[in-house]
Amino acid sequence: MKAILVNKPGGIEELQIGELATPEPREQEVLVRVRAAALNRADILQRKGYYPPPPGASNILGLEFAGKIVALGANCHRLSIGDRVCGLLAGGGYAQYAAIHEQMAMPIPENANDAEAAAIPEAFLTAFHALFLLGNLQTGQRVLIHAGASGVGTASIQLAREIGAEIFVTASREKKLLACKRLGAKHLINYQTDDFAAVVQRVTNGRGVDLVIDFIGATYFSKNLQCLGLDGRLVLLSLLSGQLANEIDLRLILSKRLQIVGSTLRNRSIDEKIRLTQAFWQFAGSKWQAGILRPVIDRVYDWRAVQDAHALMEANENIGKIVLNVTD
Repeated sequence: MKAILVNKPGGIEELQIGELATPEPREQEVLVRVRAAALNRADILQRKGYYPPPPGASNILGLEFAGKIVALGANCHRLSIGDRVCGLLAGGGYAQYAAIHEQMAMPIPENANDAEAAAIPEAFLTAFHALFLLGNLQTGQRVLIHAGASGVGTASIQLAREIGAEIFVTASREKKLLACKRLGAKHLINYQTDDFAAVVQRVTNGRGVDLVIDFIGATYFSKNLQCLGLDGRLVLLSLLSGQLANEIDLRLILSKRLQIVGSTLRNRSIDEKIRLTQAFWQFAGSKWQAGILRPVIDRVYDWRAVQDAHALMEANENIGKIVLNVTD
C-alpha cells in the first residue's frame, strides 16, 4: 500500500508518499480501505520527533480515519465487508489501509461524507472524555474552553451545548470567535486583547467557572486556577506553551478544593478506548446521524498535498479540522 512516510524527524519537507506492507487484521480487527484522514497536533509533534507512537502502534502518522471495510479478522461478528466506518487510531491513518478493533469502528451516517467522518473520532472522543468523564460537566454549569476554534474546541462547544452548559471560549481572532458563537458559545474572549481570567471573573461576578478545558499548559496554568470556582476542575490535554509553569499560587487549589487532571487518549488501552467509543456513541450517535452534531472542517487536501496541510495547521490559521483525502 501507499502511505505518507516521515523520512527523518523534521519539517514538512520530510513528509513523502512511499510504499509499505498492507497491515493484516488481527482476530478482532477489521481492515479498512482509508478514504480520508484528519490532522491533529500530535501528527506535527510526531513528525518532529517529539511524540513517538506507543509500543505496538503503527509508526505511520494519523490518529483518525474514515473508509470502507475490505476484510474481517477471524473473530469479527459485528461488522461486514463494505460497511463504512470511522475510528480512533494510535497511528496509521495516513495510509491507504488501516486496521482497527471492530468495537472501536463507528458506523458512518448516510448523510456524512468520508471527510466529515474522518474529522469526528479524535476531536469528539477527546472532547467527550474531557468534558464528561474527566470534567463531570453538568447541565447549567459553566465551562471555559481554550482554543475554541480548534478541532477539539469546536467539538467541545457542541457537546457542552447539548447538555445546556454555559460556554466561555478563547481564541486569537474575531473570525474564530464568531465561529465559536455560531456553534453555541456564549462568552467570547480574544486572548490577544483581553485577560481571559479577568473576563471570567467579571462575567461570573467572581464565582468562576466549574470546568476549564486547556491545551496551552504553562502560560495559562495560573490564570486557569484563577478562573475556577469552588470545587472546579481543570482538564489539561496538551502543553502547547511549554511544560514548566512558574509562580503558581497553590493556595487556590486548597481554598477552592480544585481538581487537576491530565489526559491523553493515545496511550490508553484498547479496552479503555472501546468503553470510551461506546459511551460516546450512546450519547452522540443519534445526534450525529440527525445532523445536530457536525465536525467543523476548515479545508480538505488531497493527501499528496500533506506538506501544505501541515503548514496550515502550524500557522494556526484553521477553524476546525484539516482533512486529507486518501486517493489511489
